[in-house]
Amino acid sequence: MIDQSEKCKVLVTLHAEPNAWIIPNPWDVGSAKDLEKLGFKAIATSSAAFAYTLGRDDGEVTLEEKLAHCEAISNNTTIPLSVDFEDGFSNEPAEVAKNIQRLAETGVAGCSIEDFSRQESRVFDFNHAVERIQAAVEAIADLNIQFQLMARAENLLRKHADLDDTIKRLQAFAEAGAHVLYAPGLSSVEQIKLVADNTNRPLNVLAPFLPGISVQALSDAGATRISLGGVLQQYSRSKFISATKEMMSSGQANVQ
Repeated sequence: MIDQSEKCKVLVTLHAEPNAWIIPNPWDVGSAKDLEKLGFKAIATSSAAFAYTLGRDDGEVTLEEKLAHCEAISNNTTIPLSVDFEDGFSNEPAEVAKNIQRLAETGVAGCSIEDFSRQESRVFDFNHAVERIQAAVEAIADLNIQFQLMARAENLLRKHADLDDTIKRLQAFAEAGAHVLYAPGLSSVEQIKLVADNTNRPLNVLAPFLPGISVQALSDAGATRISLGGVLQQYSRSKFISATKEMMSSGQANVQ
C-alpha cells in the first residue's frame, strides 16, 4: 500500500509536468476507485458533489463530515487525493491552520483553500485572505510531507469580475508559499494566458467554464491541472433521472 508521503510526491511530480493533465472529481469511494482503475494519476474531491450525496447544497457539509469523506476515499485508493477544503471551515487563519492539520491526518496529498467566506457569503479582504494562506503554509510546514496547498481566488466564481484583483491575489498567495494557484471561473484561453503569464506557480483551471477547448489548448495557454468540479456527479445524476423516468413512463423495469 502506497503511503501518504509517496502520494504527496506523486502529486508534486504531476504539478511539474510540462503538459496539462486532468484531475477528475469523484463523489464517493466507489467513483474514486473507478477513476483509479481507469488510469487517472490523481483525483480531487468536489465540495458540491459530496454535498449532493448527503442531500445538501454546496457549503452545507460539516468539517467532521468532510474529514470522514476524505479519509474513506484516501484509505480506499492508491493515488493522490487533493481536497476541495472550501474556506478551511473557518474565517480565522489560526483555525484554518488547525483544520488543515486535521485534514492531513486523513491521508490526503493536498487541499485547496478559497478566499471566500461560506459563513458570510463574501470574498475576504485582500490582507485577510493572504493571512489565511500564510497560516495554511505554516501549518503544512510542520507536517514533514510534501502536502500540496492550492490557493483559490474566488472573484470570478462569485460574480466579482475583477481579473486584475484575481491576479493580484494569486501573486500574493504564491508569495505566501502556496504551491498551486486556482481562479475558478476563467472562461477563455486569453484569460488563462494572462493569469499564467503573471504568476509563477502551476495553474489549475475549471473545465466547465471552458467548453470546447482541448486539453492541449489549455496547456498551451499555461494551465497545468484541469479539474471537472461536480460535472461527473451531475452527469451520473442526469442519467439516473433519465433512466428512472423512462421506466415510469414505459412500464418496463429495465434500463436500455
